[in-house]
Amino acid sequence: MKKSLLALAVLGAFAGAAQAQSSVTIYGIVDTGITYTSKVGSVAGTPQATATGSRFGLNSGILQGSRIGFKGVEDLGGGLSAVFNLEAGFQNDTGAMQGADASTPSSLFRRKSVVGLQGGFGAVLAGRQTDILDDIGGSMTGVGDFGGVISNVGSGLSRLQGTRTNNSIRYNTNNLGGFTGSLIYGFGETAGSASAGQAWGLGGKYENGPLALAAAYYQAKANGASTLNNAGAADTSITSTTLNSAYANPNVSGTVLKTWTLAAAYQIGAAKIYGNWSRVKQPGAAATGYGSFAAASAAPANFLGSTSGTVAPNAGSNTGYTIGGSNMDKADLFELGGNYALSPSLKLLASVQHSRLNFVGADSKGKLTQINLGTDYWLSKRTDIYAFLSNLRASNAYNPGIGASSIGSAPSGADASQTAVSVGIRHKF
Repeated sequence: MKKSLLALAVLGAFAGAAQAQSSVTIYGIVDTGITYTSKVGSVAGTPQATATGSRFGLNSGILQGSRIGFKGVEDLGGGLSAVFNLEAGFQNDTGAMQGADASTPSSLFRRKSVVGLQGGFGAVLAGRQTDILDDIGGSMTGVGDFGGVISNVGSGLSRLQGTRTNNSIRYNTNNLGGFTGSLIYGFGETAGSASAGQAWGLGGKYENGPLALAAAYYQAKANGASTLNNAGAADTSITSTTLNSAYANPNVSGTVLKTWTLAAAYQIGAAKIYGNWSRVKQPGAAATGYGSFAAASAAPANFLGSTSGTVAPNAGSNTGYTIGGSNMDKADLFELGGNYALSPSLKLLASVQHSRLNFVGADSKGKLTQINLGTDYWLSKRTDIYAFLSNLRASNAYNPGIGASSIGSAPSGADASQTAVSVGIRHKF
């Protein structure tokens, strides 16, 4: 009897130790709000929309995408641990799953799906995941304050909103006196070519006391197929807005996306200021398939550039003259902003984004400027309410629409100026 009791006690101790050394966490965000948007276009996803008036909508994921996730760690001994993270997105206004793109609407863990090892050497993760630009965006740019509201004016194109790379391996260093570095490589998985469709990036950030600095680079190549892996906000696109037919052409090859980012932030008491610059290049950009307008009256209603002598999209089908479009070969994206904590619970927010767009065959540069004001009030450690006011102005380019109005497949802007007001609630669990 004593031996049996002793054996049970030992087994119980081992079981308790195993449970203590392994853990699985369920977490998530539910974010929803009401958005009013002025001058909304009539056709979703195309810059040739015509104005239909204002729009009210209940949108999911205004500040952060609604999601549910599972993450776990197992202690393997000797300072080594196995880790995993699965994260699915959903639209809580409709209950629908958030698809990776139009061709794969039922992707379950589109937000993250990784497994790996971590220890004294850092961490190695494999699967579908973001790169270090996502980390920079959340802590040193307006993405942390305004989320998807500022996506369409540039942070979606520069990957600061958190674009995923499929079939990738990512290495992160441990914190080294405030510095952390990261490398990522995405396999193109194209038969007969190791480089076709591949993507890679690297970067680092330094955070010590009130100062934060960061730099990162990312590039992606075409894979010679009708879809592009790793390049853009959706798996089949290298743009932040719509499928780019020029780059989906099997004849397009080589590097189709390059992006550089520099960012800085500084905390001064209750105030935080930040600024960043990104340059995005699309080497495959071309004016193929486009013609000139014969007269100003032939221009789409919301094209704001010169029509005389300007290469412009054909009516009914275009992905040009918009940020990230098929004839945009370069963009410089600038941002300046800050926030101020009036109290531990209440924060005031402000930012401005300015994008300068270079179009192949255009006689002038496109410009987008978005100004944002907001407030964020925390009811508890896990629940906050927020209110945002944004105005986006376009010149010599199509108005892509304010990000909050584009959530839920809403149409793009249809005028030189668009204003949006959002009021929402976010709960983290």
